Amino acid sequence: MTTTTTTSTPTAGVTAASRTGARRTTRRSQPPLEHRVLMTATLLLLAFGAVMVYSASSPLGAISGGGLGTKEFVMYLIAAAIGLTVMRFTERHGFAFLTPEVVRWGLWGSFALLVAVLVPGIGRSVLGARRWIGTSSLEFQPSEIMKLALILYVARYLADNPRRLTRGLRPALAPVGVAVLPACGLIYLEPDLGTAMIVIFSIGALLVAGGVPMKYLGTVAAVGFVIVLGLIMSSSYEAARLTSFLHPWSSIKTTGFQSVEGMVGVGSGGIFGVGLGQGLIKDFYLPEAQTDFILAVIGDELGVVGIVGLLVLYGMIAFAGLRTARKAATRYAKLVAVGITSLILCQALLNSFVVLGIAPLTGVPLPFVSYAPTSLIVLLASVGVLLNIARPSARELRAVDADRAAVPASAGGSQTRGGERRGETSGADRGGRYGGARGAGAGRRRRAVG
Repeated sequence: MTTTTTTSTPTAGVTAASRTGARRTTRRSQPPLEHRVLMTATLLLLAFGAVMVYSASSPLGAISGGGLGTKEFVMYLIAAAIGLTVMRFTERHGFAFLTPEVVRWGLWGSFALLVAVLVPGIGRSVLGARRWIGTSSLEFQPSEIMKLALILYVARYLADNPRRLTRGLRPALAPVGVAVLPACGLIYLEPDLGTAMIVIFSIGALLVAGGVPMKYLGTVAAVGFVIVLGLIMSSSYEAARLTSFLHPWSSIKTTGFQSVEGMVGVGSGGIFGVGLGQGLIKDFYLPEAQTDFILAVIGDELGVVGIVGLLVLYGMIAFAGLRTARKAATRYAKLVAVGITSLILCQALLNSFVVLGIAPLTGVPLPFVSYAPTSLIVLLASVGVLLNIARPSARELRAVDADRAAVPASAGGSQTRGGERRGETSGADRGGRYGGARGAGAGRRRRAVG
């Protein structure tokens, strides 16, 4: 009599589980919505900025007889290439790289550069402002680096000292003031009141997100307003800008000229603009149109539609940045995401308000669009950090642990109904990567470290 032995093999079950795991891995490998929105908005702003910088700067060569006027366009492309390279690095390693030591040394280095830019022979003066270090063909602006350094420093302080924020005004905000006030003072001496205002607004948004009581922030805001107003009125240069903002048409031939021409450029385009490259405001009326007043060129050539489209892209960055902050795994990551997002939005809003005549004249570039190489590189590096935070690595690791608990074990091991081997507990039960130190795996790790 022949006996037939039937051996059950788990091949089908393992194959099905493997396919399910592969599908889950594919889904997990796709970046989340906020990552895709942020990347899309940034790349579109870069492409839009390259087109508009070329359109705004190309007449300069023809008017001066110096060629095609493509110097600014080429430099913009070079800065964008450098910025994208740095963004790629910070996207992969940026947040892990931001240790407390790196943040501290970055802040001290930024202070050293701000002091150096005010030293004759080191800092470079252009049109009465000393804001750059280097030559005309290769220069950078230290205040742009300081903006990011302050965001990272204040975010680190707020994340590491949550209980200190409610112990009184001085214990809560003294460490912030020690760093922010001297930095803004050095930036103001360049003079660059616009960048100092961006720092103040961005840090203010960060303090709100960090949980600083509103009564403390109200007191600081009132004192800060009085100080800023006093600084403006004590400087004839800043006072002239303020009075020209209040009555630009009365000083159209002096301090109000730039503001008036900017508003004329925005209004002359109408709904759809006069056509890309066809605007006249950049040719004879608006000096250095490719820098701080490029929004006027956009309004002239692309009209209200172009400006609204640009604002939509900034709105996408706001959506992606705040969504990233809400989903971030740690308090520090949340605050860094809020700080970087507020930095981009405050700069975009202030530039737009200046061109539209809603705010006093300040030298602030439009993020990703204006010809401002240092600003472009620093902002792209900041976006890389934001993209790094947007990748939900902690959630992916938890999903991997769950998948491992659900996949059947090898054929040699007996299993329970939940997919666990007898005599062991699942990763979820013993805490796995995020749980306590119970279980054989955790004990082995402790002994290895010891």
